[in-house]
Amino acid sequence: MQDAAETEELALRAAAGDGPALNALLQKIRPEVVRRCGRFLPCREDAEEAAQDVLLQVARKITTFEGRSRFSTWLYTVVANCARQKYRELKRRAAEQPGAIDASQHVDPRTTSVIAGSRVDLLEALERLEREHPHLVAPLVYRDICQLEYAEVAERVGVPLGTLKSRLHEARKQVRPWLADAS
Repeated sequence: MQDAAETEELALRAAAGDGPALNALLQKIRPEVVRRCGRFLPCREDAEEAAQDVLLQVARKITTFEGRSRFSTWLYTVVANCARQKYRELKRRAAEQPGAIDASQHVDPRTTSVIAGSRVDLLEALERLEREHPHLVAPLVYRDICQLEYAEVAERVGVPLGTLKSRLHEARKQVRPWLADAS
C-alpha cells in the first residue's frame, strides 16, 4: 500500500506543477501502463506505442487531476482511451494499405495466438458497442478490462451503483454473442 500512497502523492504534487514529481511519476507508472495497454492490444510494440501516448497524455493533462478520485482511476481512463485510439489508428492504417501486400509479411494476430485473437475480437466488439450503445462502453472497459471496483466505476462514470450494474449487465449481454461469433 505504501507504493500506491507514494504514487498518489507524486500525482498530487505533479498536478500542482512540481516538475521533478511529474518525472518521478512517469517513471514509476510506466511498467503498469505498458501492462495495461497490453490488455487491449495484442502486439507488444503496439502496446508500448500506446503506453507512450498514455505517458504523454499524463504529462500534458496532469493538471486536470484534482485528487477527488484515486490517481489510478484517472490513469485507467487515459490508458483505456489511448489504447482504443491506437487500435482505431492501426485498423484505419490497415484499411488504407494497398491491396498488394505480400502475404508472407502479414501476420494475422487471430492465427498467431488465442490471446491475441481474443483481444482483437474484444476490440472489435468494443468498437461495435460504441457505435450501437456508446453509454455502455465505459462501464464494460473500466470493470472488465481495467478491473476497477464497482463503486470506483460508478464514480468514474458518474452514475449510481445500481445504474452502473444495470449498464454493465446490458453491455455484457450485447458483447457476449459478438465474441462467441468470433471464436
